[in-house]
Amino acid sequence: MKRIVSLLAALLLAAAVFTGCGKKTPAEAVPVRLGGLKGPTSMGMVKLLDDAEQKKTENEYEYTLAVAADELTPKLLKGELDIAAVPANLASVLYHNSDGAIRVIAVNTLGVVCLVEKGGETVKTVADLKGQTVYATGKGTTPGYALSYLLTQSGLDPEKDVTIEWKSEPTEVVAQMAALDHAVAMLPQPFVTVAKNQLSDLRVAVDLTEAWDALDNGSRLVTATLIVRSDFAEEHSEEVKTFLKEYAASADYVNENPKEASLLVEKFGIVKAAIAEKAIPECNIVCLTGNEMKTAVSGYLSVLFGQEPKSVGGKLPDDDFYLLFE
Repeated sequence: MKRIVSLLAALLLAAAVFTGCGKKTPAEAVPVRLGGLKGPTSMGMVKLLDDAEQKKTENEYEYTLAVAADELTPKLLKGELDIAAVPANLASVLYHNSDGAIRVIAVNTLGVVCLVEKGGETVKTVADLKGQTVYATGKGTTPGYALSYLLTQSGLDPEKDVTIEWKSEPTEVVAQMAALDHAVAMLPQPFVTVAKNQLSDLRVAVDLTEAWDALDNGSRLVTATLIVRSDFAEEHSEEVKTFLKEYAASADYVNENPKEASLLVEKFGIVKAAIAEKAIPECNIVCLTGNEMKTAVSGYLSVLFGQEPKSVGGKLPDDDFYLLFE
């Protein structure tokens, strides 16, 4: 009888251990603190955020949405955020400035910038910009470097063959175009959608992401990456893997259901639903991880480094910048 009782006790203990290993208790749950910007780079996250509010996600999430990246980066470096969506070049700068305390885990947005033309069809390729005036924002930032690179790859001298008039905000570009019979501009989403709503004779002339891909040089035009604090990734690797899985599902939902997703985009204060519904298909929302992510980001940063080394922190990041979850 004693042997039977002892055997039963051992079986019950083993069952308790295996049950405990398979599921975290509420006391053990680690909330993942997310950060994002109010724009296309956070649109792919809205289903995840909505599910988290309804307790439908495996991870627990807290989130902070900001207007500018400089609102997020101090929180990340101080350990107040765990994962954030930031411009790809900023991820490299943060990696260098923090001695490797920041790693990249995914690409979440490819290119969102287009060349648009009002009142004509003179521009169908980047090479067609020769002799044109282009209104744009982003001087000294990655959109400007991307345009310069594409002009060079198309056989044009950015300093001589094209006149670029830089404006401080996309709304200024749209206002300038509205005042002219014919105009060409470089605009990001969702401002392309906003401009098309205001200017009936505006068309997308060149998608810069497609123009970049056509070069077939191994790089991709990357707008934003998902980065993680290195110590958080080391201590909570399972939570990071779960986040990537849940983010990928959220991105898929947004791409496949723009109407429903647009309501969530507005709910979280990113942009109005009417604009979001039209913009989502043009925002190149993705979730690239592993070697696909590394190839895309490293190639893009190499291009930026060739344009302006300071844009990526003065040098290209080491291999350990790329945290691969295959």
